[in-house]
Amino acid sequence: MTARPEVPTAPYDFVGIGLGPFNLGLACLTEPIGELSGVFLESKPDFEWHAGMFLDGAHLQTPFMSDLVTLADPTSPYSFLNYLKEKGRLYSFYIRENFYPLRVEYDDYCRWAAGRLSSVRFGTTVTEVRYDETAELYVVRTEAGEVYRARHLVLGTGTPPYVPEACRGLGGDFVHNSQYMRHRAELVKKDSITLVGSGQSAAEIYHDLLGEIDVHGYRLNWITRSPRFFPLEYTKLTLEMTSPEYIDYYRDLPEATRYRLTAEQKGLFKGIDGDLINEIFDLLYQKNLGGPVPTRLLTNSSLRGATYENGTYSLSFRQEEQEKDFEIESQGLILATGYRYTEPEFLGPVKDRLVYDSHGNFDVARNYAIDVTGKGVFLQNAGVHTHSITSPDLGMGAYRNSCIIRELLGTEYYPVEKTIAFQEFTA
Repeated sequence: MTARPEVPTAPYDFVGIGLGPFNLGLACLTEPIGELSGVFLESKPDFEWHAGMFLDGAHLQTPFMSDLVTLADPTSPYSFLNYLKEKGRLYSFYIRENFYPLRVEYDDYCRWAAGRLSSVRFGTTVTEVRYDETAELYVVRTEAGEVYRARHLVLGTGTPPYVPEACRGLGGDFVHNSQYMRHRAELVKKDSITLVGSGQSAAEIYHDLLGEIDVHGYRLNWITRSPRFFPLEYTKLTLEMTSPEYIDYYRDLPEATRYRLTAEQKGLFKGIDGDLINEIFDLLYQKNLGGPVPTRLLTNSSLRGATYENGTYSLSFRQEEQEKDFEIESQGLILATGYRYTEPEFLGPVKDRLVYDSHGNFDVARNYAIDVTGKGVFLQNAGVHTHSITSPDLGMGAYRNSCIIRELLGTEYYPVEKTIAFQEFTA
């Protein structure tokens, strides 16, 4: 068994908690900065990013330049292109002429980067964070009894899978889409499968199951509360909303306006790839040439209740526009219901140092700080209500990390671009 690295007695400049793509990007960007000391603590034994959704051909919805580092430092050795070069696939990627890396490829790239870093500690579960008023340091304790002391924290614990209230405590073997590939072999053996939700993941799963519906003979339902199967809006002027100017504009809006826009803008980052929507229609058309296909697609339908008995789910829905209730029975159930941020329990002892809005969510400052000093604790992702669609966007990760590094150092190590948009967002 490999011994754990000894925890230094001198305080770190920062401790990063959680290691998804955003904190991993921060680890890559801070690795060469000699005047900045930091460590990243991750409870999992290795890097893992949406492994349950590695369907054949599934790819990112952002180009390869939205890797861990490039948009902050194009010369970084942790770039996706350098990864391809070291793996001997750079020319193959060039000939492929597709800007969008495969999802499994992006995961492997992140693993490659994590394996080259000295600041990452896998298998390290944080149990408590306190603040030492005398030393002005955060004290991070782990399950193994280790103690890390730091001037700053960077929270990157991610957004866990969301299970609708109707399905909490529900028995059976229902699956969240994040675990789809691990349970696929058992799902296709069932007589009927119902998929609830309508984002990119739901569309990928439906397309996958539809492709083998005549092989396995199951009935397949795809049901969403959305009014339609929204395509991801990916036009270039809309993409300018992932810009520093739009963050400035959005962050200065009244809180109530921001929350209203959060609900209205879901199609900008939770929609389905337009090509995939067309592929689903074409596959439906093709399958129907041989006769009606046992599949249903239902919109405007909210899941209101669910029971499980004798291997079958009874699902209660409400057709919102018609205001009519209906039920569907299904042996298999897949919840493509997304992810929602949950505040980590280990922050309990320092809640009085964190700032919240009237909705009880972190009031994330323009510089991504969430503490009373405005420069002590920083948040990765989980800020759609303050930073709009830039919060979950992989392409803005390097920008956010450049801003956080500027706050940690007190100087701009990576140039932070301030104006990139042709359009104006303010009056």
